Amino acid sequence: MTPARFNSPELRANTGLTSGTFDSVEKRAFQGAHQSITPAVATQFNELPAHVWPATATRDEDGVVAIGGVKLTDLVAEYATPLFVVDEEDFRSRCQAMAAAFGGAHHVHYASKAMLTKRIARWVNEEGLSLDVASLGELQIALAANFPAERITAHGNNKSEAFLTLCVTAGVGHVVLDAPQEIGQLNAIARAHNSQQEVLVRVKPGIEAHTHEFIATSHEDQKFGFSLASGAAKAACLEAVAASNLELVGLHCHVGSQVFDAQGFSLAAQRLLHLMRDVRQEIRPADADRLTLLDLGGGYGIAYVADQQPLDVSQVAHTLLNEVARQSAELEMEQPTVLVEPGRAIAGPAAVTVYTVGNVKDVHTAADRTRRYLAIDGGMSDNIRPALYAADYEARVANRNTSGSAVSSRLVGSHCESGDILISEALWPDDIATGDLLAVAATGAYCYAMSSRYNMMLRPAIVSVRDGKASLMMRRETLDDVLALDCDK
Repeated sequence: MTPARFNSPELRANTGLTSGTFDSVEKRAFQGAHQSITPAVATQFNELPAHVWPATATRDEDGVVAIGGVKLTDLVAEYATPLFVVDEEDFRSRCQAMAAAFGGAHHVHYASKAMLTKRIARWVNEEGLSLDVASLGELQIALAANFPAERITAHGNNKSEAFLTLCVTAGVGHVVLDAPQEIGQLNAIARAHNSQQEVLVRVKPGIEAHTHEFIATSHEDQKFGFSLASGAAKAACLEAVAASNLELVGLHCHVGSQVFDAQGFSLAAQRLLHLMRDVRQEIRPADADRLTLLDLGGGYGIAYVADQQPLDVSQVAHTLLNEVARQSAELEMEQPTVLVEPGRAIAGPAAVTVYTVGNVKDVHTAADRTRRYLAIDGGMSDNIRPALYAADYEARVANRNTSGSAVSSRLVGSHCESGDILISEALWPDDIATGDLLAVAATGAYCYAMSSRYNMMLRPAIVSVRDGKASLMMRRETLDDVLALDCDK
């Protein structure tokens, strides 16, 4: 695999590398013949690619990286490492851009599973977006943040009775039906509370999204939703219409996560519009008038490394909205309101994780070959994605500029697992040393949200920054927190 750090066209031009010559260069690095970094390459390593790093990220003359006008060295001095740093301006600006692309804030639902705290829920609310939750806990956090329940949509393939009950009693705007028994269960709960609950039916449109198999969610053989091809989706729609205390208001699908091919979204829209027309034709006119929402999910890909480009959301929005309008006209049906559910595309690029470099050692991988291992004070407990999805990431030294020679490097965590690798292959300067701060970019989505206490490495703190000020969002987990759960006296 070509190290992502040194795989951009610009960098190849600066080094004279091409895809055909890179392997021989990497072999020389493995063999210990450190390759001199030209000034252009050294400069590029110290740069912070704008499409990967938070919008306000800068590096000063001394090489210290700041986000939101706050130096990462100052944040580490106060809050220690590992540390998540969230750029509030970046997060809010992405909310605004999504709203502008899709025709208004009420058309955009932030997918809270990407990253959720009370403060993030407040930001989303203040920007006028709606909110998706996928569990009872996420709903409880949203309500604790006083997020308007009528702007919350509840997801999940196995919603508990407690989850469904809170949806009804709190006045959640929409519940997305995901299983046959859920229809009757939710209807009974709504009836018991003398309530009418608006619902959407989650549809599997049978599209193979170009993404990792664990985050592709619209093909047939997976756990979410009702099959379009088998007729289960239509049957679920008709059953929801017949339920006395449910109101079917729309259809929902999600083609996958970290998707870069916009064609799948358009194809999903086409297939759901045909289903919507068919359902409208089979139900009473009064019921058909309510079937007006087409939720096409999220999954928009972001750039994790310099040679990736994020999905152009404004272009996707333009294409999708035009496609829905065209298909609706062809089907001679009223055009539905399009809803979307971005999570990663809002939270992902807005945060970095800062670590302290610990042990540095050269490991002999074969005869006359070595790789430099850089160990940091976090790892798979705060970012499981590389181990789970083989996800790529960028990292930069954050406390100074680097100027060493290139050496084959691997960034690893401190857990008792050989698979605890954050960045597998890189050509990095050889002057990165113990005590340096390394910041990994684009860690706002699915890093803290999927964190664990493996090896009792406790969850990091989260700090938000804006206009030169820092504010603690989530304090660092402590041993007292863990012992408070231990019932052994």
